[in-house]
Parts: sequence; C-alpha cells; structure tokens
Amino acid sequence: MVGYLSAIVTAISMATFFGIVWWACSRGRQGANRESAMLPFALPDEFGQEQQDGANRS
Repeated sequence: MVGYLSAIVTAISMATFFGIVWWACSRGRQGANRESAMLPFALPDEFGQEQQDGANRS
C-alpha cells in the first residue's frame, strides 16, 4: 500500500513540475521573462562615479 501511495505522490509531483516548466516557458510569459531577465541591469550602481574612477582612494 505504501508503494502505491509513493508512486501516486511521485507521479503528481512530476506532473506539477512539468506543468510549472511548461507554464514558465510558454509564449504568454515571454514578455515577463524578458523583463525579469533585465532586472539585474536596472539596479543602481553601488558606488558613485568618483569612487569608480578611484579619485577617493587612500
């Protein structure tokens, strides 16, 4: 009985995983994926321009 329950849970988990992968890669999500891929580049710089040029180094 435990073996059948384990097999059912595994099958449901795999179906859920493949469903999420299919949804994430679907054409309707391409715009959101492209926008999300650019988020790291939209962050402000950590240092000001002076510190990047090395003008304030000791």
